[in-house]
Parts: sequence; C-alpha cells; structure tokens
Amino acid sequence: MLTIKRVPTVLSNYQEDASESRGCGRNCLGKCCLPAVSKLPLYAFKSDSKRPISPSGATDDPPADFFLNSLLLGQWEDRLNRGLFRYDVTACETKVIPGEQGFIAQLNEGRHLKKRPTEFRVDRVLQPFDPAKFNFTKVGQEEVLFRFEDGGGHTSLFFDSASVDEANPPSVVAINVSPIEYGHVLLIPRVLDCLPQRIDAESFLLALHMAAEAGNPCFRLGYNSLGAFATINHLHFQAYYLSVPFPVEKAPTREIPIAKGLADSGVKISLLMNYPVRGLVYEGGNTLKDLADVVANSCIWLQENNIPFNVLISDSGRRIFLFPQCYAEKQALGEVPQELLDTQVNPAVWEISGHMVLKRRKDYEEATEDYAWRLLAEVSLSEERFQEVKAYIFEATGLVEAEVEDTDANENKGTYQPTTASTTHFPEGCLVLQ
Repeated sequence: MLTIKRVPTVLSNYQEDASESRGCGRNCLGKCCLPAVSKLPLYAFKSDSKRPISPSGATDDPPADFFLNSLLLGQWEDRLNRGLFRYDVTACETKVIPGEQGFIAQLNEGRHLKKRPTEFRVDRVLQPFDPAKFNFTKVGQEEVLFRFEDGGGHTSLFFDSASVDEANPPSVVAINVSPIEYGHVLLIPRVLDCLPQRIDAESFLLALHMAAEAGNPCFRLGYNSLGAFATINHLHFQAYYLSVPFPVEKAPTREIPIAKGLADSGVKISLLMNYPVRGLVYEGGNTLKDLADVVANSCIWLQENNIPFNVLISDSGRRIFLFPQCYAEKQALGEVPQELLDTQVNPAVWEISGHMVLKRRKDYEEATEDYAWRLLAEVSLSEERFQEVKAYIFEATGLVEAEVEDTDANENKGTYQPTTASTTHFPEGCLVLQ
C-alpha cells in the first residue's frame, strides 16, 4: 500500500480532540446547538440577477467597504485578539521572490505543529461524508464570524442576530485557526447538511457572491478537492486578503473560441499561458449565475471522473482559474524529486496561484523562482493529458470549440515544461497520513 506521511493543517481548535465525546451544550455548529442557541449575526446578500458593478449599488445597502473591512476583517481581528488562533500570522515573514513571475514566499512555521495522525484517502476525489471524522459541525460558535446567506432582495442587509431555521440550513463564515494570511476564513455552505467536499452549482454560486460582496481584488477565494490537498471532507471554500497580485493573475491567457454552448451567457474561457501549471480561465458572464454554472459544470465533470483539481476565485468573482492536478498521485507513486518533498509543501490552491507557504526558514531564505517553478511543474498535467481533459470537459458541458488557425505556437518559448504525468489516475490503495 502506498502512503504519504505528512503533518496536517489544523483548521479548528476542536479538530485535535474530535474523537472525544463532548455532547451538547458547548455552543457548537451541530444540530444539537445551532438551531436552539444560535446568536450568530447574519449578512444577507443581494440576489439581483445582474452582475454587481460594485459591492453596493443601492443607497440603503451597507457601506461599500462594510462586508470586507467592517465585518469580516473586523470580526477576524476580534478573534485574533481573543487568542483563538494557533499563531499570529501577521508576524510571519513574507517576501516577493526575485524573478519574472513574482512568486510570493511566506515563512509560516506555525502550520508545522504536530497533531494526532489520521488516515485520509487520496485516490478518490468523491468520498462520502463521515460523521465520525472531524467536520465543521464540531466547531465552536466563537470561531464563526457570521452567517452568509441569500437575502432574496435587491439590497444587502446585515442583522446582529438571527434565529436559525433547521429546515433552511445556514451557511457560515468561520476563522481558519491555522491561517495562511490576514483575514483567512472558511465559507461552509449549509453546514447542517454535512455535505462532503464536492462542488455543486449552488455552493459555487454562494462563493462567487462572497467574492462580489467583498468587492476587493485583494480578497480571493479558493477550493481544493480531495486528492488536491483538501484536508477536511466537509464542503468548504477558503478565503483571505493579500495586498499584492498573485503571479497567476498576471500570467497571459489565450481565449478559446467557442462555437457552441455558451449562448448569450457572456462567459469567456481561456488557456493559461507561460505558467508552470496548466489551467483554464473563466471570466465575464452577464450574471454571477452564468459564470458559476459554467465553472461548476466543469468541476462536476472533473470530480465525477476522479481528477483532483483546485479553483481560485479572483477579481471579486469576475475571474475563475481551474487547475486539474496530479501532484498527490505522483507523490504517492514516488515520482516527485526528494528535494521538493523535503520542503513539505503540499501545493494546493494558494501555492498553485503563486503564494508559497514555506515551513522551514532554510527554504524561505533560499527560495528562488526556479524552485517555485519546479515545484509547480510537478503539479501540472502534461500537455497531452491536459488537452484530453479539456476536450472531455467541453464535451460533457456541451461546449464546442471553434476551429481556428493556431497563431500562438511559440507563446511559451523559453519557459520550463512540467514533467509528463501518467494518464492513469490514483491506483487503488493510495492513502495519505494527515
């Protein structure tokens, strides 16, 4: 049996003692406490069909900066002052690595803390929810900042406290107690439904609404599938604030001409160019739902065909990066160079986007663009496999690519090329020790 030994990320202060039976009455997010004793504030976002130009389009909306600065970051800092985090991420050293790409390196030794090891399969992107393992219903409500739900109206509204109707499970925004950056939070759709880590159109649209309400390009959301370094099999997105552009956001793209399938949605799909990880870029859309549906359908095909992937939601929900990946598979098969394994970096959405979270000072001080590129090149599907996956995604989602003459054959000249990966996927029995 192939295994990967690693130390997991702890997302909640209740994660390490998840095996202990603490019962009801501790103000958790489970059905035993949330509907009965909830005192959580509620942010009810606008549900207009038109894409918002700014986070507040009406005079009776909250102020333009309310969602991000006053609510999310203000509440996040409150939890920081209350000592709910495992370390102070604001004290972590960060630098931009010299080079053309502008990769960002952070020294975050706090994420290397030891904990009780558990087993987590990496050979299945879709796995059933297991209530016996840690999940977000075990989180204490003090870790929750607010509920985030569709208000059903034309303006966004905020309530200091709102009762929970068990028939309509709440979506919540909670702190990540092992943060990567300032304002690092988790968006947990319909927490009481105990959904596994699996994208659907409704939950993905919720994430886009969160990006749109924040209304700030420095606030991004990310998603990791199982097999692509998600550590908890309970549906969640991650988000944080970073004041510099991610390298992937600056990378050139080449639009894919679509002859059929997008109709009047206004969505544009492009190939990511001159970047170590091959990916698709979705942008535009007449409404948030137009964009969410196209991306979600692509993700659904990937997860149903057991292909791990990562998603970055950028530009206030206007631009989405989709990365099919194979790093965990290669890691389990012993195909990743030892020098990369020694850094103990598991390339999930933030690393793939160019924010390298390093656990050892030696790696931080010696970080180079060459290192970052070589690590991310191991993540990428080969060109042949990527084109095959893209074709399957288009076929499954009803997209027909127009036939045009290739005028950009030399666009990637001079860049590193990712190592060719096997076209087969995880062999049965691959496990990862968290």
